[in-house]
Amino acid sequence: MMATEAAPVVPSQSTEGQDASLNSALAPLIDAYLHVLAHERGASAHTLRAYTRELHGFAAWFATAISRELSVERIEHTHIRAYLGALDERGLSRASAARALAAIRSWFKWLARAGYIEQNAASLVATPRLPKHLPRVPSIEQLNRAVDSVSDDAASWPARDRAILELLYGCGIRNAELTGLNLDDIQWSNEAILIRGKGQKQRLVPLGDAAAVALRAYLAERAARLAAVESPQDAAPEALFLNLRLRGLQSPGNQARLTTRSVGRIVKRIAILRGLSADVHPHTLRHAFGTHLLEEGADLRAIQELLGHERLSTTQRYTQLTASQLTQVYDRTHPRAHKPGQ
Repeated sequence: MMATEAAPVVPSQSTEGQDASLNSALAPLIDAYLHVLAHERGASAHTLRAYTRELHGFAAWFATAISRELSVERIEHTHIRAYLGALDERGLSRASAARALAAIRSWFKWLARAGYIEQNAASLVATPRLPKHLPRVPSIEQLNRAVDSVSDDAASWPARDRAILELLYGCGIRNAELTGLNLDDIQWSNEAILIRGKGQKQRLVPLGDAAAVALRAYLAERAARLAAVESPQDAAPEALFLNLRLRGLQSPGNQARLTTRSVGRIVKRIAILRGLSADVHPHTLRHAFGTHLLEEGADLRAIQELLGHERLSTTQRYTQLTASQLTQVYDRTHPRAHKPGQ
């Protein structure tokens, strides 16, 4: 079948040297879809890496297990189910299989819209049932103590790291949103921050007093460190959060911007030294933001807007979390929670 909306087929740099192991009919269509994600839909670098990995993983398996030449319109739902079975045999979790299926579904949906296939085989494959895990979040008191006590023993750059925690917990933003912030995203006159979320969507979140104080203290030190650099740049870096040694300052693209991995290490170190769970990470603070707002009576729709959730059902996870916490309190404190003698 001829495509009615042919997309440009461009080779993917991330798959260089792998094409020999892929199905020759599938690889160009995968790269065409990745091109659409990157240049038309504004997908994040994280999404592109994930979809590249999942789709080329499927194509490589298909070339080995089914055919190196079979065209995409000959793929059936049984093939996709067999691939999920192969992932299970490799010991991958159901969550990993679900992510792979999500990428394949998205690709097949595009293939159908672009006219490469008549029937969407992926739509017939059910998502693996996932266990429901509610995120564990520290209490309001625990997080307040951790944020208020950022000092030299727990941080390599206390002013910066205090500001990081204030924004992650005080504004509920994602790790990638934090590291992507630029100086001009801070709207001091509006007491707000411009956040660039998933899919290039933008939203304004309030800048609380505590976060504003922490940011001003950090920005003063940031300016002093940049002024001390022996070879000042023609233009100051636009990135809000800089790495400790200003690595990449000479590079126009990096500008010493702090990475998400570094933020993860900063948060974990402070959490452990302040007695929080070792599994605390930047997204834990985002969960805590939503959960604590709900506990204090915030409207679910308002929380949805603040977090940048596309669907209200995503925000409703915090309702489940709070209900679970209330059950624990009831079981621990109410005299009629347990049968006599228990």
